[in-house]
Amino acid sequence: MTVSRHDVATYARRVRRGRIEESFLGLQRMGDEPLAVFHGFPPEPGDVAAQLVFGGCAYHEEALAIMGGVCWPMMWLQGDSCNGKHVAGTQAIMVHGVDIRRLERKGHVVGSCWSDADADYCLLAGILPEDVTAPRPVQARQVFEGMEGALAQAGMSFREVVRTWLFLDGLLDWYGDFNAVRTAFFQERGVFDHLVPASTGIGAANPGGAALLAGAVAIRPKHAGVTIAAVESPLQCPALNYRSSFSRAVEIRLPAHRLLYISGTASITPDGRTAHAGDLESQIALTMDVVAGILLSRGMSWSNVSRGIAYFQDAGEAPCLDRYCRDRNRALPPVAVSSADICRDDLLFEIEIDAVAAWLPAKASGTRGLDGDAAAAELDFELLCACEQHRVEAQTLGPIDVGRDVVGVEALLGSATGKLQRGAVDGRIRLHRFHFV
Repeated sequence: MTVSRHDVATYARRVRRGRIEESFLGLQRMGDEPLAVFHGFPPEPGDVAAQLVFGGCAYHEEALAIMGGVCWPMMWLQGDSCNGKHVAGTQAIMVHGVDIRRLERKGHVVGSCWSDADADYCLLAGILPEDVTAPRPVQARQVFEGMEGALAQAGMSFREVVRTWLFLDGLLDWYGDFNAVRTAFFQERGVFDHLVPASTGIGAANPGGAALLAGAVAIRPKHAGVTIAAVESPLQCPALNYRSSFSRAVEIRLPAHRLLYISGTASITPDGRTAHAGDLESQIALTMDVVAGILLSRGMSWSNVSRGIAYFQDAGEAPCLDRYCRDRNRALPPVAVSSADICRDDLLFEIEIDAVAAWLPAKASGTRGLDGDAAAAELDFELLCACEQHRVEAQTLGPIDVGRDVVGVEALLGSATGKLQRGAVDGRIRLHRFHFV
């Protein structure tokens, strides 16, 4: 069946890192065809390192058939608050210019590994427990041990994990029990003595009927020029303060650039309480301020975001995020949208973000510095509209003096988006591509 591209919104960002290019692709269903996003997937050549799907588990087998089988790791998520009657979209992480080695577990591909001159990388997705009939805490333990076993195939250990995804079926019923299992595993493996990874914990079912589905990113440096460290949030307390074992963010510093993984972030006060219970727009505003604070603490802005997922208790409220960005003259970051329960029943929104920034020459010292101390960088953006008939050609918005004028960069991007909106473009506009020159 041929599906019109009018039924699918496409967004993408590409990041060049030396000889390797990473693509972060997203397809969002816009029409009535529930499986539209899978026709012609992936939409561009390259190796899929992992794929996430947001929608009803009943469509799982048919989607695999449409894609001609899947030889990459996949996480299929039906949010606890999702009715399962459609597939909202899919997101893929792709790698170009390097050979990928696949990891298998019990006949299923669960990992992708690749290397460059600076580090070895392992991306896990689709880790399930050994026994889906076991009590939920037992399944959780099996999943952590399963991640550990997959990492061992890549010659890594859990101490090299920098980020996890943990999707719990019926999350609100057993999140406390899950946290106890995770904390015990981390204690046994010495994680608290090394690096507590960034993480997302969301309520979602999976086609396997398991209590928990998981993924992870592990990075093993090859030399002392690569460092990895947890990053605190300027506006929130450490999650460890309320017995949840994850870091607010983790930064990987490589010789030419920096990677930042920001954990799933919600409307939490500095002392760990829920803020703005029942008020979605206020929760979005506070959450986005918290994420912006982490970005700014690392000399980054929203223009550095490469990938993300926005989780709504009611995905029908997703336009609230568009409105938040539009009201602040800010380009909408490249995020997928999922319907899911957040870790507290009074939280309505959560967002996870990945970002990348180049090391740029410092103005005064001549040594490399964060973007906040940078002279200038040319950022090449493409803007892609939701509907093919409104496609916008690539534009170069630069060179831009990122210096300390983060607001100026965001205003420029927002202005470009605003021009398209004033031109009666119908549909969500997404930042499509960027690279540092």
